[in-house]
Amino acid sequence: MWMLENAFIIPLIPTISFVVILLFGKRFLGTDRVHLVGITALGLVWVLSAVAAFQWTQRVEDPPPDAVVHVEAHADDHSDDHSDEHGDDHAVVSEGKLSDEHGGGHSTPLIRPVISTFSHWWSNGGIEFAVGTLVDGQTVLLLIVVASISLLVHIYSTEYVKGDSRYIHYYAFLSLFTAAMLFFVMAQNIIQLIVGWELVGVCSFVLIGHWWEEKPNTDAALKAFLTNRVGDIGLIVGMIVLWGTFQTFDIDAINTLISANPDAHHFALLVAACCLMAAVASKSGQFPLHTWLPDAMAGPTPVSALIHAATMVVAGVYMIARLYPVFYEGLSVGTSSINLMAFIGGFTALIGAALAFAQWDIKKVLAYSTVSQLGYMVMALGVGAWTAAIFHLFTHAFFKACLFLGAGSVSHAAHHTFDMREMGGLKKVMPHTYRTFVISSLALAGIFPFAGFWSKDEILLGSLVGQKNGYPLMLVFGCAVAFMTAAYMTRVIWYTFHGEFRGHGHPHESPKAMTVPLWILAGMAVLAGAFNLPGPVLEPIGLEGLAHRIQTYAEPSVYLSGLGLSHPDPSLSMALIGLALAISGIVVTYLYYWRRVGLHGLTERNRYAKNGYTLLENKYYLDHLYNDVVVQTIKRPIANWANRFNQNVLDGAVNTAGETARDTGRWIYKWIDQGAIDGSVNAAARGADSSGESLRVIQSGKVQNYGQLLFGSAAVLAIVFVIVV
Repeated sequence: MWMLENAFIIPLIPTISFVVILLFGKRFLGTDRVHLVGITALGLVWVLSAVAAFQWTQRVEDPPPDAVVHVEAHADDHSDDHSDEHGDDHAVVSEGKLSDEHGGGHSTPLIRPVISTFSHWWSNGGIEFAVGTLVDGQTVLLLIVVASISLLVHIYSTEYVKGDSRYIHYYAFLSLFTAAMLFFVMAQNIIQLIVGWELVGVCSFVLIGHWWEEKPNTDAALKAFLTNRVGDIGLIVGMIVLWGTFQTFDIDAINTLISANPDAHHFALLVAACCLMAAVASKSGQFPLHTWLPDAMAGPTPVSALIHAATMVVAGVYMIARLYPVFYEGLSVGTSSINLMAFIGGFTALIGAALAFAQWDIKKVLAYSTVSQLGYMVMALGVGAWTAAIFHLFTHAFFKACLFLGAGSVSHAAHHTFDMREMGGLKKVMPHTYRTFVISSLALAGIFPFAGFWSKDEILLGSLVGQKNGYPLMLVFGCAVAFMTAAYMTRVIWYTFHGEFRGHGHPHESPKAMTVPLWILAGMAVLAGAFNLPGPVLEPIGLEGLAHRIQTYAEPSVYLSGLGLSHPDPSLSMALIGLALAISGIVVTYLYYWRRVGLHGLTERNRYAKNGYTLLENKYYLDHLYNDVVVQTIKRPIANWANRFNQNVLDGAVNTAGETARDTGRWIYKWIDQGAIDGSVNAAARGADSSGESLRVIQSGKVQNYGQLLFGSAAVLAIVFVIVV
């Protein structure tokens, strides 16, 4: 288990790559070859991540005695009515014995994470802060995702940003971006988590504004940075509340304490969860702090793929999953079925999908799609479907990265435009891009048997069953989003690849450095669902032993068992409903665009439809609210106060200091310079002049006079000598 205990090496490698590329890349390799350092580093990171994943599976299958946890279930006081139906029991966690069963009849060992401490910074009053790593199934899963996507983005970028004036700068910060996310993923304590969180934000600011010569790019980078800083206030406050409540920074200790007694400290958990949810909303694009994410598309497309698939925006979802007891218990409303986190996620998924219909920029369609899918994940976490959320994060990373890189491939061939109205007919000239884009779109839409079908099905099932009374409203949200996702992706495919080419020039297929990563990601869009297939699907082919991979190896069962969460049995009817909704979305859109059937021109004829579309075009007027109302309301009085402070305080202080300095200079000039220094020099000069005039009388030129003077002087000296001696 050497890799699990020394996992700090994994983020260290891309950090070294950053330093080497930035400081020495141009000198030793040349501008055109610095990418070799980044690609080599990420290749090594991927290998080490795979080793860590393999060692974790070995730890689960053959756990050492000190890693096994025993769970003794007892009924929760506030869920007696539902414990029989859904297995909603709480648990007392203790070490030393393997549990026999975990939720839904699936045998799952409860394994402690591997926690390694390699530096003790300080301790005070018995509270110690140490630096180390926390590695469990959740960690190694994200390591694989981040390493895989980042490696492919590095390779893809060799052609996409080829010849860029800041080629070295781009690859350096791409490596640092990856390192920051890897550091965040394996943070042992909340202080490290904050450091990784902020470093991810700083790197995103640099990369989004990579082409800073254009003002929209710098505006987008600044908007992303400031929006995330708003959420970071909640992050800091929430972490302070957790520390004040539990007197520890250790993530595992906090989760264990809450899981052992979920009903304790509910108010503190509510405050902490609400504050932390603000940070999640800003980083992971949840309503109402999602507005920065579509604007962030101003950066290079490979950066967009990395942000939306494996790094920045998934950080919020990951933090919920990592501190899940805090969020689940803190945001639960009494004994009801309502969890505020579920509602925020479901509502975000719905409004994000609706906004995707009103976009003509292909990257912004995908950006709002990401907002919607992140809402899907947060909703799943809110209803207690932890595994479904992380499973969807896993599958979504691959097909969303493929879609973004496919959009970059289209732009690369269509003279650097992302406007779908200037595309069309690219199916014929870009077969590789078209096929991979369609495969990933089908996965995103949740079409059988692509990866998105399996993860979406688990989320809908979790919304149907829930952990207490069920979440019917979340199920409605989920079903509506399933239909809308399939519809807007079909619209994208129609405008981009079908019909006649409406742009300029002669589009062509992208080079292999861009198409090979597309095919790898498309392959994962098909196969990634196999990592958590339900047992009944695999039983007919004799592979039931491969079922529930993510549930078995990635799920933090130690914490979830303490919260009383269980797994619902697979539902064929729910899967068919989800599939039917997705197919309906494709069919309706096909009839509308291909066959010209439907309510064409409705927005021109109907006042309500026109107003609705205008609302979507203006993105619910949230940017107007923030920029013209909130910002201006705050900025104007602040600017006026700052001007008065500048005029009355700063300028007054400067003027006073200037006048004082002037008066002091005059005094020094008059009394020191003129009176003392110049007076002394002039007096010395006058003395020398007088002495010279006096001595001139003895300068006669006669030898006898000089002899008399010499004799007289000798006589005087002799007398002085006699007297003294």
